Amino acid sequence: MANFFSSLKNKVWIGLAIGLGSPLILGAAAWYVMHHTLVFKKADLLLIGCVAVNLIWVKYFDRIHKENIVRGIVSATFLCAFAFFFYKVSQEA
Repeated sequence: MANFFSSLKNKVWIGLAIGLGSPLILGAAAWYVMHHTLVFKKADLLLIGCVAVNLIWVKYFDRIHKENIVRGIVSATFLCAFAFFFYKVSQEA
């Protein structure tokens, strides 16, 4: 698996795809848990945890010197954070 990631081209678009894909997959699981359990009904911070997973990707790709992929992941993290902000604002209205 490590060979797969180290063989990726150093492109911002790849980082953007990784940075948007992993929070979306984890966010779908968190959304399901939030809507089907009583304990996590108001646990909106689970969605921030899904975005925080990008920090693991940033650390990994920084270690293997894929700076453009890191830029894409950081850009996707900001996009996800803005989406969470608008979600929270719409929930309070």
